Amino acid sequence: MRVLMVSDVYFPRVNGVSTSIQTFRRDLAARGCESWLVAPQYPEVWADDERVLRQPARYLVFDPEDRMLKPRVALAACRALAHDFDVVHIHTPFVAHWLGLKVARERGVPVLETYHTFFEEYLHHYLPLLPDAAARAFARTVSRLQCNAVDAVVAPSRQLADVLAAYGVTRPIRTIPTGLDLAEFTGGDGAAFRAKHGIGAHRPLLLLVGRVAHEKNIGFLLEVLAAVRRDVPDVLFVIAGEGPALAGLRRDIAAADLAGHVLLVGYLDRRGALLDCYRAADAFVFASRTETQGLVLLESLALGVPVVSTAVLGTKEVLHEADGAIVVEENVAAFASAVTRVLREPDLRARLRRAGRDFVAQRWSSTEMAGRLYSLYEDLVRTR
Repeated sequence: MRVLMVSDVYFPRVNGVSTSIQTFRRDLAARGCESWLVAPQYPEVWADDERVLRQPARYLVFDPEDRMLKPRVALAACRALAHDFDVVHIHTPFVAHWLGLKVARERGVPVLETYHTFFEEYLHHYLPLLPDAAARAFARTVSRLQCNAVDAVVAPSRQLADVLAAYGVTRPIRTIPTGLDLAEFTGGDGAAFRAKHGIGAHRPLLLLVGRVAHEKNIGFLLEVLAAVRRDVPDVLFVIAGEGPALAGLRRDIAAADLAGHVLLVGYLDRRGALLDCYRAADAFVFASRTETQGLVLLESLALGVPVVSTAVLGTKEVLHEADGAIVVEENVAAFASAVTRVLREPDLRARLRRAGRDFVAQRWSSTEMAGRLYSLYEDLVRTR
């Protein structure tokens, strides 16, 4: 089986889409499924394998981290490939969607798309001049049209699959989350992270890993932090990530008089410093309303970091019966109470740490998820 993947985003841009693509490509290769990835060039250098085909891309003023593929150049690169592909797999709804459809139709092969991002819930943050209702309606319409233009759709969670069906998507929708390879989450030195950043060995530490963006609901977590401080005065909230809302976040931290209780460390190397960061934490906190899955929750649990989180959309599926997590509603008092319990009760922390890794090992194997995707590829080829 040979697959051509196309995406408007990939490493060094750190997010769930990049992680998902990397994880599936690795585990598909172990099954003998070869994949080529067309992705944008970035100013930063990334150690790609020989089947990642970087293409020229445009800078985006409204989102400087991202890039947009140049359509004609990327299409020419795809046409120049001598390989006969069995399937085209689209990962983003921008230039990559148009590109993947065109290449698939020209080659006469099936095409599928993974719907990674719940655009309805965050598009209005990036189109502020468009009324919220209009932005949502636009996102629903574009999503329906694009999903109905391909042969099959992959949804990372059952909740998102239901959303797409409600939009009027009539193409087959297969729920295939991104799994986790536990072998990648066995290291990490929490003491080294604390020492590097001057954090006391026993200082209570909360962690959030992810893009610093409006849709991540970080403002709510700052309110929670302020409430937790009343019972745990020396608590520290570490945020590992960057993004378009970073400047606003810094202002909010200062306005709430939380400067001594929040540490922004930016993006960290997933193979080293990020593992250290996870291991240093006493609890991982999360309250995003837009996650189609929430891979950082699985990463936290795999590394034995107790999770306190809301359960909305994709995170509801990830955290279903997750013994290593405490699920709470989006209420400052309730959330802060749960966080305070985790920080103050060593026995509870120890139980959650043990349960989290077992939960991920039993239910979220990346090899199993890759097997589901490979079966979908086979079904599409067989029924073409």
